[in-house]
Amino acid sequence: MAAERGARRLLSTSSFWLCCLLLLGRPAPTAAARSGSPPQSAGSSIRTFTPFYFLVEPVDTLSVRGSSVILNCSAYSEPSPKIEWKKDGTFLNLVSDDRRQLLSDGSLFISNVVHSKHNKPDEGYYQCVATVESLGTIVSRTAKLTVAGLPRFASQPEPSSVYAGNSAILNCEVNVDLVPFVRWEQNRQPLLLDDRVIKLPSGTLVISNATEGDGGLYRCIVESGGPPKYSDEAELKVLPDPEFTSNLVFLKQPSSLVRVIGQSVVLPCVASGLPTPTIRWMKNEEALDTESSEKLVLLAGGSLEISDVTEDDAGTYFCIADNGNETIEAQAELTVQAQPEFLKQPTNIYAHESMDIVFECEVTGKPTPTVKWVKNGDMVIPSDYFKIVKEHNLQVLGLVKSDEGFYQCIAENDVGNAQAGAQLIILEHAPATTGPLPSAPRDVVASLVSTRFIKLTWRTPASDPHGDNLTYSVFYTKEGIARERVENTSRPGEMQVTIQNLMPATVYIFRVMAQNKHGSGESSAPLRVETQPEVQLPGPAPNIRAYAASPTSITVTWETPLSGNGEIQNYKLYYMEKGTDKEQDVDVSSHSHTINGLKKYTEYSFRVVAYNRHGPGVSTEDVAVRTLSDVPSAAPQNLSLEVRNSKSIVIHWQPPPPATQNGQITGYKIRYRKASRKSDVTETLVPGTQSSQLIEGLDRGTEYNFRVAALTVNGTGPATDWLSAETFESDLDETRVPEVPSSLHVRPLVTSIVVSWTPPENQNIVVRGYAIGYGIGSPHAQTIKVDYKQRYYTIENLDPSSHYVITLKAFNNVGEGIPLYESAVTRPHTDTSEVDLFVINAPYTPVPDPTPMMPPVGVQASILSHDTIRITWADNSLPKHQKITDSRYYTVRWKTNIPANTKYKNANATTLSYLVTGLKANTLYEFSVMVTKGRRSSTWSMTAHGTTFEYAPTSPPKDVTVVSKEGKPRTIIVNWQPPSEANGKITGYIIYYSTDVNAEIHDWVIEPVVGNRLTHQIQELTLDTPYYFKIQARNSKGMGPLSEAVQFRTPKADSSDKMPNDQASGSAGKGSRLPDLGSDYKPPMSGSNSPHGSPTSPLDSSMLLVIIVSVGVVTIVVVVVIAVFCTRRTTSHQKKKRAACKSVNGSHKYKGNSKDVKPPDLWIHHERLELKPIDKSPDPNPIMTDTPIPRNSQDITPVDNSMDSNIHQRRNSYRGHESEDSMSTLAGRRGMRPKMMMPFDSQPPQQSVRNTPSTDTMPASSSQTCCTDHQDPEGATSSSYLASSQEEDSGQSLPTAHVRPSHPLKSFAVPAIPPPGPPTYDPALPSTPLLSQQALNHHIHSVKTASIGTLGRSRPPMPVVVPSAPDVQETTRMLEDSESSYEPDELTKEMAHLEGLMKDLNAITTA
Repeated sequence: MAAERGARRLLSTSSFWLCCLLLLGRPAPTAAARSGSPPQSAGSSIRTFTPFYFLVEPVDTLSVRGSSVILNCSAYSEPSPKIEWKKDGTFLNLVSDDRRQLLSDGSLFISNVVHSKHNKPDEGYYQCVATVESLGTIVSRTAKLTVAGLPRFASQPEPSSVYAGNSAILNCEVNVDLVPFVRWEQNRQPLLLDDRVIKLPSGTLVISNATEGDGGLYRCIVESGGPPKYSDEAELKVLPDPEFTSNLVFLKQPSSLVRVIGQSVVLPCVASGLPTPTIRWMKNEEALDTESSEKLVLLAGGSLEISDVTEDDAGTYFCIADNGNETIEAQAELTVQAQPEFLKQPTNIYAHESMDIVFECEVTGKPTPTVKWVKNGDMVIPSDYFKIVKEHNLQVLGLVKSDEGFYQCIAENDVGNAQAGAQLIILEHAPATTGPLPSAPRDVVASLVSTRFIKLTWRTPASDPHGDNLTYSVFYTKEGIARERVENTSRPGEMQVTIQNLMPATVYIFRVMAQNKHGSGESSAPLRVETQPEVQLPGPAPNIRAYAASPTSITVTWETPLSGNGEIQNYKLYYMEKGTDKEQDVDVSSHSHTINGLKKYTEYSFRVVAYNRHGPGVSTEDVAVRTLSDVPSAAPQNLSLEVRNSKSIVIHWQPPPPATQNGQITGYKIRYRKASRKSDVTETLVPGTQSSQLIEGLDRGTEYNFRVAALTVNGTGPATDWLSAETFESDLDETRVPEVPSSLHVRPLVTSIVVSWTPPENQNIVVRGYAIGYGIGSPHAQTIKVDYKQRYYTIENLDPSSHYVITLKAFNNVGEGIPLYESAVTRPHTDTSEVDLFVINAPYTPVPDPTPMMPPVGVQASILSHDTIRITWADNSLPKHQKITDSRYYTVRWKTNIPANTKYKNANATTLSYLVTGLKANTLYEFSVMVTKGRRSSTWSMTAHGTTFEYAPTSPPKDVTVVSKEGKPRTIIVNWQPPSEANGKITGYIIYYSTDVNAEIHDWVIEPVVGNRLTHQIQELTLDTPYYFKIQARNSKGMGPLSEAVQFRTPKADSSDKMPNDQASGSAGKGSRLPDLGSDYKPPMSGSNSPHGSPTSPLDSSMLLVIIVSVGVVTIVVVVVIAVFCTRRTTSHQKKKRAACKSVNGSHKYKGNSKDVKPPDLWIHHERLELKPIDKSPDPNPIMTDTPIPRNSQDITPVDNSMDSNIHQRRNSYRGHESEDSMSTLAGRRGMRPKMMMPFDSQPPQQSVRNTPSTDTMPASSSQTCCTDHQDPEGATSSSYLASSQEEDSGQSLPTAHVRPSHPLKSFAVPAIPPPGPPTYDPALPSTPLLSQQALNHHIHSVKTASIGTLGRSRPPMPVVVPSAPDVQETTRMLEDSESSYEPDELTKEMAHLEGLMKDLNAITTA
């Protein structure tokens, strides 16, 4: 802080006030001006102090769950300040908070206070923060908001009897916070309180001078915001006054209390006996007059009430009961505490830069308050320039401009806190008046250098050789520190200054400036001087001794140092508690001193330093001593009872907290009694090293009360509260775990679920409790254990509209039994049919024992990177500043949020945060924290969740395999599995392949795969060639590593793989397709290389022209041959077959006639060009190419497939989203043909099984057909592709028709007429294969065709695949019956129909 502020200092830091005071004719001041007296000078603009203070500050408040709370705060300033709120030291974000809001006056309004066992977001310490821009910030006192817990009865009324005229009490002890909400009922009617019937502050009801009307049924009710909580009913019987006497006993004795000044206190004291006793009180052996005093009131039964207590009321009070026959007494200590009060508050200060100031603050209170300073809302940390002097005052050395602002003295003790503030204004120096300024002083030297001071001298400036009227300022700082201090000369003309209080062997930087009546002049050059090392100092004090005078004080003695090196002025005694680093000191003038107020039985170290005129001498060696022991000041912790069998109970406990043991624990005193006979107490002593004890010889089925106290050599400390347990009626089996509970019922509400159950059917096995697990989707998120007597439990703080899984297990010392599962969905927020509270009037509804320490709250997970998460939390058991001063530590555990993963990792931390590293990327983790202090530990906190950021994959895809596609030797299928360390969502893969495994990776061929597909096809590889494949995964953060190279050799070519001219199959294999090339595709003028470098076709444009002319001639010949053959068949049998051939819906059934067929209205999509192969042949060795053949728009004549090998072209391409298995092949001829889109009815396609003979092996006579209206899959308009198999891809996309060359003997089928309206087509839709490519063999092939549908039905146009030719058997039968030819008139019609179709197609393609 000092370095930052000093950086802004100016060379003319103190010229203003020196000049002004010179003008006034008096020396320059060395102290800052106090409030109301700013330095005045001509031409200076003095800023005034701005009133800025709190009108109203928040106060401690008690609230109940579900209610509303206002914490008042109002501050005054001009302009109006901005009000903010802190809770537990952290600013509240009130903008996005729907329950907390800032009121117009600055108060904080909290609606619907939330409070439960595991979630207490509203309870805590609140502080109001007021800020004025360009002025500063002030903070209010800290107010504690306490939320009353759920109603629980520590004791309940019990049936009793009382003699008339005597006193009776009915216990009803609840949490201290809930006492104001307790009321009583008699016979289910509200009980009116008066002077005879009163309610004590603990909730206990006292009835004095009992009458017959006091008899009846009594119960107490707690009403704290929710439905009332009722205690058990107890009957009070009023008996007539007997003739005999009875012993005098206390029904209620006073207990020691602590109260704050101004509060009221009631010391309870109720006695019973015959004759009826009278009660009187004494304080410190002096009788109290309760009749004439207005402050002391004797309540019903004899209790004493003291109103408006003061420190004088503190002392020991004695309650004396006397009935004439006997006297008994009880005593209690009343301790009075006082909140901090200011005896002297800080005052506003004017100052200049480089000056030293002191804010004074004097406070009182009981216990003695601690003081801390705050500047503009931030804590002031003591340093070399910010010092706490005279216990509470704040000294600031070497002011800089940034020191300006509001300083507050905050006093705090156990009772409360208070604050008082003051403003510091740093004045600007007045501008110099007209006239010459002095130059820099000359010859600045350190004329005397000592260990603690330096004397500087200089000569007058050259501009003023006489310098009688000049004053000087010496600025100095430690080397490396930017904050300067200033020392002024005492009178004009003086040219020397002694700088005191320096550190030995330290380098200081000095500079001197002169001032005249016009202002400050130039600064001298910096002078570097190092102080002398320590000499002439006292030696260590000999014979230092320390001994414990009491449990809280130690006396230290020593003698005069042998080497005093001058007169010893005083001693400083330093002491420190062992194990801490905070050393304290006290000034002593004698040779002994007693330190009081120390901790009991605690080791301290002491040392002494002697001082002479030169400063501190050599310190003595540390001497250690421990304060005396005392009785423990706290009870043992974590007392628990375990019923072993019908006659024994085991008691478990832990020692008192170390700070309260006050000595070596030598043993424990166990006291126990039957619950029904509280006066008959049995006592047992056990050694101090023991933490459990077996109590035997108890009665069956009997409830016992137990308590434990710790012992030291000094005596017995306080005992724990009574804890109850009941022995079993009979001895049960505990050699095995309990059986499953017999039933489990759940009742979901909005934010809670009520769970009820019944015990296991087998009652012969010990059940010590039940474990309830619950969570969203998994019952392992949270676990709660309850007592074995409990039959229901309410799970709170759940999310609305969420599905929870609940499990219930009975457990004993052997382990947990078989779980019983149930699930429930909490109600939505809008469901008001049920309130979120469920009360069962059960005779015994115990709850789990409170944990000895509160678990950490507010656990948050802040994601920092892909493998690091910071966990922060708060600890409500710490003071509000959240500073850890004891030996507690925290345990952080975490695991991945997978129900099956129950393995946690743990780490310890001593601060309120922990950095968890080494996590997996893109993984959801859950975290929880627990606190441990000594042998005490809390339960685990509520879990916090966090998902690490994504990161590039750190492992390659695994299980990479390459297989050859069946029937496609040039096509391979690459399969793989995702990387084991994907570190995020995989968005795609890149396949690299090459024939050279040693080639650079950038020389490998790349095949990208979009999405998370795990298979890909690569086509048109070279036969009998080894290939190497690598795969790389990618996600949104980058690419992962490459997999190891996988080798695969393509098969050798065999006879079944050959085609004419040795053309290899280029068809797309199973699960592959070609991409839509788009309307802007430019067909290649020559063959393009495939990815693996196979040669292209050597055809040129002249050869293509010859092919086109040949195709035209062959087409004309085919038409003439068809006409000749068709004239020979006219029988009715052939007519039916011809009609069937024209039908698109034939599956061995040739139905329909020519009347159903209308001339085609072919719609061709001109914007999108797409040629796609088709193959669904089950033949393992198909040899027919499936490569789509681009056509010239003028060439409509079908071309023989045998020419494909001469013009085979390939092109590698990729469409990752079109199919599950993509494929890269493209063959083209001259020109590119637009894709033909034919509308058809959208009813489900019907199946047609067709077979066609091999066009290469059939004789010419048998390869001719009469059916001119039928289309083979190889027809000019019939082309498709197969994405995988029909089972894999059917139903995912629409069928598409593609046009490509066909066998010369095949022609067009008649498509349906398109419906009216402009057709639409989505090019992004992938096509569903409906046709299979016919292979050149004689096996039967199953082909699926699309139904043309009903003519005239208005349907949107859809892509269509034209049906194929008839089956092989049917075509053969048709050819065998060739003697029956068509009649001439029918032949004429058919020829006309064919010519019309050809003309239409020519016209469309030409256009």
